[in-house]
Amino acid sequence: MDIFIQQIINGLVLGSIYALVALGYTMVYGIMGLINFAHGEVVMIGALVALAVIKLLANSGLPGVVIVLIGLMAAALVCMAVGFAIERVAYRPLRKAPKLAPLITAIGVSIVLQNLAMLIWGRNYHAFPPILPNGEHEIFGATITTIQIAIIFIAATTMAGLMLLIHRTRLGRAMRATAENPAIAQLMGVNINQIISLTFIIGSALAAVAGVMVSANYSIAHYYMGFVLGLKAFTAAVLGGIGSLAGAMLGGILLGLIESLGAGYIGDLTGGFFGSNYQDVFAFMVLITVLVFRPSGLVGEKAAERA
Repeated sequence: MDIFIQQIINGLVLGSIYALVALGYTMVYGIMGLINFAHGEVVMIGALVALAVIKLLANSGLPGVVIVLIGLMAAALVCMAVGFAIERVAYRPLRKAPKLAPLITAIGVSIVLQNLAMLIWGRNYHAFPPILPNGEHEIFGATITTIQIAIIFIAATTMAGLMLLIHRTRLGRAMRATAENPAIAQLMGVNINQIISLTFIIGSALAAVAGVMVSANYSIAHYYMGFVLGLKAFTAAVLGGIGSLAGAMLGGILLGLIESLGAGYIGDLTGGFFGSNYQDVFAFMVLITVLVFRPSGLVGEKAAERA
């Protein structure tokens, strides 16, 4: 029972990160019908920028929490600029092109960002400085750290804030109108280009938060860290329903739980033939299953409508 509770906790932490990244995918798809495969690299840039700032301020005498917040703000600003540049330079000229063109461009942008990060930060892993309080707390025999509690809380707060933004503000109404019918939204006075740019900017800010969470939770960051994370977050978005914010959140949490429980019990189920290092298999098994049996996801209908 202790193992089960521990895997549930691990799954919630992992799922919170997946959900934040999946929101970036689903927001862009909802607005443009585009899968932004470069989004995982934006997460990576956020993590590495935050780490660079944190290391710079590590001996400044400031409290660890303040240093991390400064690093997070710097990462968010850089990622927002990167997201805006990606939309403006790579995607906007192809907005009326065949669907395959922006998809190939997204993969190309992903490769470019990986190589730029490798040139700037190198190939080595970068350690997260131990400046945050990280005590352990026991829950029903399982252990959860202070950082993990913070990750779950910040992710939940951020997702709630995004839902309020989308459903309770003028900007949110404009975004929903653009997602529903860009041509009619433009006739109603909505600046389509501005809304699409803001969507990329908001999604990139969420990616920065997720990047800091990943590096804080695993204590490392790397120029290649965004690739697999991005694929898993895309799987979470598809699982919940690509184009649905609630679906992205649900899909992220479910995928985190599935992956964590699978990693915890795969050894017992296979008699030790497979170990926890095969946990990535579960994410892609989920992706294949959803695409075959329910392409629109658990709660989303956007994919079905666009098809």
